[in-house]
Amino acid sequence: MINAYVEKIGEAWLGVAYKGETIYATNFGSNKENVLRGICESISRHAFTESPHKTEFLSQVIAALKNIYYGKESSHTFALSSEQLPKYTWKILQTIRKVPAGYVTSYGEVAKAAGGGPRAVGQIMARNPFAPICPCHRVVRSDFTLGGYAGGLDVKLAFLKREKRGYSSEKEIPLNGRKLKVFPVELAIRKAEEG
Repeated sequence: MINAYVEKIGEAWLGVAYKGETIYATNFGSNKENVLRGICESISRHAFTESPHKTEFLSQVIAALKNIYYGKESSHTFALSSEQLPKYTWKILQTIRKVPAGYVTSYGEVAKAAGGGPRAVGQIMARNPFAPICPCHRVVRSDFTLGGYAGGLDVKLAFLKREKRGYSSEKEIPLNGRKLKVFPVELAIRKAEEG
């Protein structure tokens, strides 16, 4: 049986669906019901029960989600369940997981690094079951406009603003013989503010 745990941290609710120490879904939102609904949609083939108890594992996951939500890098690496996902979706999620705070990449750059096309990447971002651990908010259009975001573009922009680091140049992240180009988050913020 999969368990779900939801906790309010500041103005956000953070939630995780888990079994043992494997994460099946994560979610965040402005209220508990939306977070649980998002978890339910992500693990639709599995039933879950809400867990009222916070274990050491859950404390670590919630702390990591809080850090990511507030623009900090998380040092934790958790086991994520890929059993409910197509292989290509899993490959894309593993690729975006490499984008560090302070940077964005584009749907096209993700497609170049992992294979496939930018639209397919965008569709996977829209259904990301591990937000924000797999940081889909760091994936934008090639012209640095925000693109889409299930939580709303204002939420995506707020995430990116919290992740500003003052970086000034792009860099490449090696990925299985390919490279993923990432760009300073300020480019996307500036484009959104011009907009």
